Amino acid sequence: MAKSLELVLEPLDNARLVNLCGTLDENLRQIETAYEIAIARRGEHFTLLGTPAKAQLAMEALRHFYAQSSEHLSVDDIQLGLVELANAADMPQKAPTLLTRKADLHGRTPRQVQYLNQIQEFDITFGIGPAGTGKTFLAVASAVDALEREHVERIILTRPAVEAGERLGFLPGDLNQKVDPYLRPLYDALNDLLGFERVGKLFERGIIEIAPLAFMRGRTLNRAFIILDEAQNTTPEQMKMFLTRIGIGAKAVVTGDLTQIDLPRGNHSGLREACDILASVRGIAFTEFLKEDVVRHPLVARIVEAYEQMNKRRDKAARARNKERTNDDE
Repeated sequence: MAKSLELVLEPLDNARLVNLCGTLDENLRQIETAYEIAIARRGEHFTLLGTPAKAQLAMEALRHFYAQSSEHLSVDDIQLGLVELANAADMPQKAPTLLTRKADLHGRTPRQVQYLNQIQEFDITFGIGPAGTGKTFLAVASAVDALEREHVERIILTRPAVEAGERLGFLPGDLNQKVDPYLRPLYDALNDLLGFERVGKLFERGIIEIAPLAFMRGRTLNRAFIILDEAQNTTPEQMKMFLTRIGIGAKAVVTGDLTQIDLPRGNHSGLREACDILASVRGIAFTEFLKEDVVRHPLVARIVEAYEQMNKRRDKAARARNKERTNDDE
């Protein structure tokens, strides 16, 4: 049952209120979406309408962000802060510090911290889970950190060139231009973490390389940090080929989302098979992200949950049909 809670933020500071609320109250809209409540404001007086538990959480969030509002708070700051608030009680004490251009980069959820620790500890790490959980970005950040600390000599990023449900048709240009649409998310992460100019220089020197997975065949990659992104779209043969490229002093991270497989119908996912085959192999770590680890817009976690519920209903219906067929056969 919806109830209203009243909140007065003190001490009154109009500049801090502006930073808290954001342009056209966009920060408040993010908090509303995250906690499924409504917020009305007059000056420093806030009225929160929603279920008591969620309204209370939103009240605590407003107090938290107001304490940080001496500086500008962007929508990104609010979204990431909401994720951290939701996971504050379960966060581990040990969290690695990464050397990148983003000084505040760190794991925002317990599983993100676990993922970063596993990447540093193990030679091969699998990060599996839904969109928006930071699988790829944190892997690229770890690669940049390893390069900056001179733990590796180069970074190699790869992903299978599989179209996400649509046909891209003939792509003009040279090889780099043809594969660019598939690899653009990796370029974006590198530019964000190193800066556009430095990324360009590292490409020229061959210290950073981005290539389709098919180009990995026959290579042995020593002293490299290798990331296989969108691994759910590998075949079992491609996955085995990739994992056997790893050489001396190399580290590999494999990321993917088993709910977004774009392989042609009837083809098995190499990532799904690898999870089964390698689960008990020493020296390989697995992190399975959940909807709670989503660090994008608050609605993304709700969208992921809706699809998960739909898949559960479909699986339940399929089991019921199979049971009926078995009974009919008997």
